[in-house]
Amino acid sequence: MPLADSSLKEKLEANRGKNLYGYQEAAITNLMGRMDKFPERYNLLFQLPTGGGKTVIFSELAKRYILETGKRVLILTHRIELCGQTSRMLNDIGIPNKIINSKVKELEEEDDHWCFVAMVETLNNRLNDERIGFENLGLVIIDEAHYNSFRKLFGYFSEQIILGVTATPLSSNIKLPLKDNYNELLVGESISSLVDQQFLSKATTYSYDVNLRSLKIGINGDYTVSSSERLYGNYLMQEKLLYAYEEKAKGTKTLIFNNGINTSKQVQAMFEEEGYDCMHLDNTHSEKEREEILEWFDKKEDAILSSVSILTTGFDSPSVQTIILNRATKSLTLYHQMIGRGSRVLPKKKTFNVIDLGNNARRFGLWEAHINWTEIFKSPNSFIEGLYTDEEIEDEFVFEYSDEMMKKLQGGPDPDFNMAETYVEVTRDGGRPKEAIEKSIEHHVEIIQYVCEDFWDAMSLAKELEGDITYRIRLYSKCIAKTTENYKNWLKEEYSRKLQSALRTAFVTSDQES
Repeated sequence: MPLADSSLKEKLEANRGKNLYGYQEAAITNLMGRMDKFPERYNLLFQLPTGGGKTVIFSELAKRYILETGKRVLILTHRIELCGQTSRMLNDIGIPNKIINSKVKELEEEDDHWCFVAMVETLNNRLNDERIGFENLGLVIIDEAHYNSFRKLFGYFSEQIILGVTATPLSSNIKLPLKDNYNELLVGESISSLVDQQFLSKATTYSYDVNLRSLKIGINGDYTVSSSERLYGNYLMQEKLLYAYEEKAKGTKTLIFNNGINTSKQVQAMFEEEGYDCMHLDNTHSEKEREEILEWFDKKEDAILSSVSILTTGFDSPSVQTIILNRATKSLTLYHQMIGRGSRVLPKKKTFNVIDLGNNARRFGLWEAHINWTEIFKSPNSFIEGLYTDEEIEDEFVFEYSDEMMKKLQGGPDPDFNMAETYVEVTRDGGRPKEAIEKSIEHHVEIIQYVCEDFWDAMSLAKELEGDITYRIRLYSKCIAKTTENYKNWLKEEYSRKLQSALRTAFVTSDQES
């Protein structure tokens, strides 16, 4: 049925809004084709990476749907910020729309509005109260459709087309897969394709090994806040964060994601103590405080913002140059959302950094790596079961010296030390297993002696080698098949003590001889 209101039709056709990219136009054409084939009682899911312009696509789609069918459109979101963003986008392309928020108790003069935007909880309450009904409603669009909270509304719209839109078609509740509510999935442009076409920035990922065995998994399938706070709030992890920032991202606009408010506040305090401008943001801040903090972050070139979950959706700051994942997650969706905050392109920004302090890239693959979304949609359990465990990730980790460290060591002894090979040689010759540790300590002394002039320089360099020490201890523990955390921690402390003693002896002897 064509649109009866000729003045609205003229207004919609005259207001072009944003120029669409080729892949966005193709997506709309593809989606409209499926809706033409299945004009009612059909649930369709569309995937497009964060930063690909999902709001632009479904807003333009709503406009064309209204023009072609003469039916109304309802758009559902899970966050109040997304309601406002969507409404503004609809206004830009000339679609009269109304936000259904907590102040709206019932609809009046419905004919003035061809599109409605609502939060899921608010709309569910109004529908339950039977205070709101939608005449001539043909299409329901669900933004961030992977959230399970939308499921409660499906029963109210059994006659309409439902279009879910998400960057990651994997349900927030693995026990309630999206395939149970959607008839099919349409996959849009991939991250790698959007990067190649310069619609998204290219990510350079730096991974730092983190022992996650102390983390606990909660009922939602992800690591608990309490266990994350204990791990990421400790001194060694704070130091690792600072070291990673100063090595790879110093001076860049940096957004840090944490899994707990206490950790985030500790991160802010640590950076401030080191002389960096850093602020903290979480969901307990008022709207005014949030606006002030984000305005500061937007304007300051080298700002560091430490956050907790709140900026994963509904937040857009294209000038972000570095994303730091100061947390581990079991959620592929959250992984993509966090990194996506840095993927926007600017004329002078074609790349961005990702610093991973949660073994996330090893768990899910690099952000831009190919993902078979169709298979995940069909068999989400198989995907989850196929992910590396924390133990497997730890076993596969290979320590590498930083570029800065390699420059220091250039021209000296080979920094590589094969612990497994040394262990085999020692035991094969009838030696004690711990002789492999002693040979490793001797090797570290040789390296440090080459670089350092005195004992205090040596102690400073030894501290920088802690990652290598931890790695060698882990390999040794595997050799002797004794891998409890307490034993490895004791062995590392013993190693550091003996290394310090050996360095003291080496440099005192050297000073006496000179």
